[in-house]
Amino acid sequence: MRLAEKYKQVRLQTTTFCNHLNIEDYAIQVVLFASPPKWHLAHTTWFFETFILKEYIADYTEFNADFNFLFNSYYNNVGTRILQANRGNMSRPSTNEIYEYRAYVDAKMNAFLNDLSDEKIIDLVTLGLNHEQQHQELLVTDVKYMFGHNPIFPVFNNEYNLVKDKNTATKSIQIPAGIYEIGHQGTDFCYDNELGVHKVYLDDFEINNHLVTNGDFIDFMDSGAYTDFNLWLDEGWSWVNKNNINSPLYWHKIDGEWHSYTLAGLQKVDTAAILSHINYYEANAFAEWKGMRLPTEFEWEIAAQKLDWGKRWEWTNSAYLPYPRFKKENGAVGEYNGKFMSNKMVLRGASVATSQDHSRPTYRNFFNPTERWQFTGIRLAK
Repeated sequence: MRLAEKYKQVRLQTTTFCNHLNIEDYAIQVVLFASPPKWHLAHTTWFFETFILKEYIADYTEFNADFNFLFNSYYNNVGTRILQANRGNMSRPSTNEIYEYRAYVDAKMNAFLNDLSDEKIIDLVTLGLNHEQQHQELLVTDVKYMFGHNPIFPVFNNEYNLVKDKNTATKSIQIPAGIYEIGHQGTDFCYDNELGVHKVYLDDFEINNHLVTNGDFIDFMDSGAYTDFNLWLDEGWSWVNKNNINSPLYWHKIDGEWHSYTLAGLQKVDTAAILSHINYYEANAFAEWKGMRLPTEFEWEIAAQKLDWGKRWEWTNSAYLPYPRFKKENGAVGEYNGKFMSNKMVLRGASVATSQDHSRPTYRNFFNPTERWQFTGIRLAK
């Protein structure tokens, strides 16, 4: 697919999802880590304006000079910005103006891409498209968090129950000990944190070719696991008690039965469906309860070609750290991944909310161990 066509496709996918929102939904920020839909629409547009149009079109005129302050996320090299917690405070600019901003930048980008041949700029545009695909998934999860904390549990769309899928495999896979190569190989797109092909030694291990189900986790809950400190890492036990946690995110017990909020509304928990919305501490405690463990990200990558994956982001037992010879790019682009290599755990795979063509076996997702608003799940190893 030509780059110009890919650009149009990715940009359209973002706004197509937003077609299901009411105008009042666009500016809501329920919690610090979940941004308003309006901000996602503007920030992904700001990326192309800032790193492509302003950089490579000599006579380019900004749509609005204030937008660099309002919609910069974390790029210190680009200038000052509003606090993340204040993204929901902006009733202005209006949602209509944000859509005008997208149309303005899209028109400039479409003209620019028609004559583009510089490989360096092509790579930057490709990064921008992958960046927007990341925000497409964040749009899904942030909207779900917003609606899931609305006391009337509104329906986003009847077709958006994304947590009803089930395992298609039941067995486990044996991987022999050996020296294996880790990291992205090839010329297709990847993020810088996947680069630096290197060898690791893995001992014999066994990994399940299925994910933990809701029914499995209910058994864990019914055993009293949320009150058994022996199963939890110390920080996880503190998190459970500080926040009075006794079930996965979005679960509610109604008349003795577990229900969960989906974007298709509040529904009974299907015990055969794959578990979702748990954090690293819960995943680790469940593995401890089962007498198993979470795989490392290296075990996961080596086993991936034999696994059924892609329905949930899968917690691994690996901290998010640089690969050997990892090198940050100079300037703002170098802030994309490297500066977050602290206090995060790696997740592998993809989820039902991941955009098409935005997953690969070497992809390294990362989140704080307390976070569970993404479509996260558990695969066990031993």
